[in-house]
Amino acid sequence: MSSDIDEQLRSRTADLRIVVDDLSGPEVAALLTQHLAEMYDNSPADSVHALDLDALRGPAITFWSAWEDSELAGCGALKQLDATHGEIKSMRTATDRTGRGIAATLLGHLIADARARGYHRLSLETGASDYFAPAQRLYARHGFEVCPPFADYLEDPHSVFMTRTL
Repeated sequence: MSSDIDEQLRSRTADLRIVVDDLSGPEVAALLTQHLAEMYDNSPADSVHALDLDALRGPAITFWSAWEDSELAGCGALKQLDATHGEIKSMRTATDRTGRGIAATLLGHLIADARARGYHRLSLETGASDYFAPAQRLYARHGFEVCPPFADYLEDPHSVFMTRTL
């Protein structure tokens, strides 16, 4: 059954082009502005850990955009925490493209890149409210499990921390 679902997602995202992005395009800026606004709408300000454009340009972060033809479909980033541990940041699907497997495809790309870098562990922080339930389910389907805070994060009732070994 799972392989049937995976095949359906692959066929729906076959034309998805995922590229390393320098965050200079207006489409990416608009998607990340929307992402930050929704994070602040659904979490207290001191519990929002989403990064802005300048922070995403940091040397420890690689940012990818996903495109269907000339339309931005989504984005995601990978932050190196140390030589064997990475963090997923800024996973986002364009609003008009949700439910089509784009996030799953992007997440698979990030996991594959983390493996290629030699990471042993990949972690993330997401929100705890119902708004974030679809993201939590996506990560759980890809092997992530709830864990204690990692890196510089502190325990927070508005955050869910997840990790998986690679």
